[in-house]
Amino acid sequence: MSVPHAGAARPRPRPDQETEFFWTSGRDGRLRFRSCTACSALIHPPQPVCRHCRGHDTAVREVSGRATLIGFTVNHRFPLPGMPAPFVVAQVAIEEDPRVRLTTNVVDCAPEDLRLGMLMEVVFEQVGDTWLPLFRPAAAQPEPAPLPPDDPSPEHMRDHVHRASTARRFEDGAVVSGAGASRIGRRLMVPPLHLTVEACEKAVADAGLTLDDIDGLSTYPGGGAYGGFAEGGVTALESALGIRPVWHNGAGETFGPGGSVIAAMLAVAGGLARHVLCFRTVWEATYAELVRQGKIQPPRAGTADGWFKPFGAVSPAVMLAMNAQRHMHRYGSTRETLGWIALNQRAGAARHPHAVYRDPLTMDDYLSARTITTPFGLYDCDVPCDAATAVVVSAAETAPDLRKAPVRVEAVGTQIVERPEWDQATLTHEPQVLGQAAHLWTRTDLRPADVDVVLLYDGFTFNCLSWIEALGFCGIGEARDFLDGGKNIARDGILPLNPHGGQLSHGRTHGMGLLHEAVVQLRGEAGARQVAGARTAVVSSGGLTPSGVLLLRTDG
Repeated sequence: MSVPHAGAARPRPRPDQETEFFWTSGRDGRLRFRSCTACSALIHPPQPVCRHCRGHDTAVREVSGRATLIGFTVNHRFPLPGMPAPFVVAQVAIEEDPRVRLTTNVVDCAPEDLRLGMLMEVVFEQVGDTWLPLFRPAAAQPEPAPLPPDDPSPEHMRDHVHRASTARRFEDGAVVSGAGASRIGRRLMVPPLHLTVEACEKAVADAGLTLDDIDGLSTYPGGGAYGGFAEGGVTALESALGIRPVWHNGAGETFGPGGSVIAAMLAVAGGLARHVLCFRTVWEATYAELVRQGKIQPPRAGTADGWFKPFGAVSPAVMLAMNAQRHMHRYGSTRETLGWIALNQRAGAARHPHAVYRDPLTMDDYLSARTITTPFGLYDCDVPCDAATAVVVSAAETAPDLRKAPVRVEAVGTQIVERPEWDQATLTHEPQVLGQAAHLWTRTDLRPADVDVVLLYDGFTFNCLSWIEALGFCGIGEARDFLDGGKNIARDGILPLNPHGGQLSHGRTHGMGLLHEAVVQLRGEAGARQVAGARTAVVSSGGLTPSGVLLLRTDG
């Protein structure tokens, strides 16, 4: 086990006017936070206003440096300069205000000796002109403390959801009229815009439209420095196809990939457009290969700022692994609980002719696979690939003229209830899931028992578990029993889950692939993987962004 601070050139933060006091606080060995002078709450990350009482009078406050260990993961997969794997990434809750958590590293302790609830104390490592707060177990250890409560708790998230202010539903003004997918594979070595065009042409043809009928474009995350996770955005597709949109949208700060679809629904319901082409492209596998060959230069290593990267938390896997650990600690879920999700997805992918991974997977295979970051192993993580997915969102009044019976959107769930910072959000579930799931059910008279098939975001197995509980398909903390044996989530079970293989086996299409499969299922076009009698579907998307969830239905 390496010691993260034993070496030079580990990533360092980039202090700015707001954060310089924090990153230089350790110069005298003291930990400091911004604090509200009205209610004494600690404010982290630093903000100009207190989120609890909304007071504007704040000051820098010295704290004891004591904290409770509330999460840790042994990272085996993601080394950094000065931080060879494996090493421990951890989260601690500050003694003076446990609502404030720090992502950090544990030092001076072997991972096998760590226990949730341990009393920790801060030590500082100087890196350049900054001081990183690391933590070690205190010499005197009381009984382990319980995990701090979430506010709001997962069980009471629905109490914080806003009810619709009007009986008018924008969902009624839009339909999904077409869906298309490009080829999918590992390292296709095809420029990403080629895949985008391929998927978009298929979606438009599937709707019975021509490219000249398209008067809107919408994508996530849009243009910008997204590496292998985008194709160039709306302008790239507009230029390639010669489309002249009257409305367009491209943004990363939306409800995940589903956010581009929700924006398109608003556009057609509001009369800004009639047919909006929504698309999502990933070419992560090819991008990584081109980086390896030196043909693309990735961002320079070792200069990352933020609250995570200086401590080696460079992947969502590292952060989400701690949420999974806490779910296991509080509710008794196990690695096998997650394993049933992985096995289910692989069984579905075996029936999909284009899935990336189709070979059989056993529980022994799952449990014995190499560790990524505890408790996640290889098969807990989705499959980087190259692919594009597109759907057409049309104004509802065009439905009689469409080539196929449209898929209707019964409701959407979008409300953000939790804090947006991953290490300050819900402890025991994927962040940005619980509020959106609760919001969905306020916009429809349908209930979880009415759903025939679910396409739930599975960047990691634990994402799926979080959505299952959040959406009420089982109670909070009941996933262990619900998933045991895998029968409930099988194609012929009470809650068929990701029958195409999901991102874990079909390929990482960042949520839009889930929407494509939902459309195929509701049309009855899924062939060997078809869920019998599917008339309603829930589709979720997200991961690193605020997520979104849609409830789809057919008129049949």
